[in-house]
Amino acid sequence: MIISVTEPFIRNHEKKQWFVYIIECCDNSLYTGITNNLENRIKTHNEGKGAKYTRARRPVTLRYYESASDKSSASKREIAIKKLSRSQKIKLINN
Repeated sequence: MIISVTEPFIRNHEKKQWFVYIIECCDNSLYTGITNNLENRIKTHNEGKGAKYTRARRPVTLRYYESASDKSSASKREIAIKKLSRSQKIKLINN
């Protein structure tokens, strides 16, 4: 038996690219997060619909991002970055 797979099915099941990002808030604080749509996520933060932390610290500016192969890898990297000191995060941003 041959089963035909439609193109929309394939598109909807393609592997999504994930990103770990650091944004700088208007008070100069840094926020780290993950997303599979970086442009939309930054927009969401700036509309006040993002993380509770950033709602009162708008506007935010993207300072750093890196790609990850999947959500799990992105989450692990996010945790590692959050453990860094502010000066270490700034070095990461500047490199």
